[in-house]
Amino acid sequence: MKTVIQIVLWVVCIGLSYLIYQSITGPIRFNEVKEERFSQVIAKMKDIRSAQEAYKTVNRRYAKDFNSLIKFIDTANYTITQQRDSSYMEYDKTYQIDMLKEVKLIDTLGTVSVKDSLFGEDGRYKNLAKVPTAQNDEEFKMEANTLNKSGFRAPVFEVKVEKKVVLYDQPKALLDKENTEIGVDEVNGNWITVGSLSEVSTAGNWPPVYDKRGDQ
Repeated sequence: MKTVIQIVLWVVCIGLSYLIYQSITGPIRFNEVKEERFSQVIAKMKDIRSAQEAYKTVNRRYAKDFNSLIKFIDTANYTITQQRDSSYMEYDKTYQIDMLKEVKLIDTLGTVSVKDSLFGEDGRYKNLAKVPTAQNDEEFKMEANTLNKSGFRAPVFEVKVEKKVVLYDQPKALLDKENTEIGVDEVNGNWITVGSLSEVSTAGNWPPVYDKRGDQ
């Protein structure tokens, strides 16, 4: 019996030690996975934002779906212009003399491919809709609309993905805690988003650390 009790105690001790170890290292591993996956998702969202801003420059609105956005990248061109100052003499009937008139002239220099400008030879734009690291090829949710702000109608868009899609294989308790995080160094709420349908903004809801990481 003494031997049996000792074995049981050893098993209990090992079990408790494992639980303590997991309680310490679990959140550390979770944060490592979270930061790596969030970085990939946010990098893709920045690509989407750049593509949407290009789309708006040409079409004066945002694309409502990824098929339209990707087709635009494949086929559209920017018009390159140059603004310069000029002047000329013109007879003024009021003063009955020639007076100097100053004007701004806009010269069209040519065009450049949107694809080349944003992505060069990189074909990653063809998979803009796909969420990186997602388990079942989930796609970002994207909407575009027109917002009336103080009598001014402005185009807006929003792209988002739930955190649980990105962290699908992580412990539920840690994921639930992540969804309640609020702070300047956190991606607040249940979603990672860029743009807004309620505000004229193309900002993301991630903290600056992810922008710095992407610039390195």
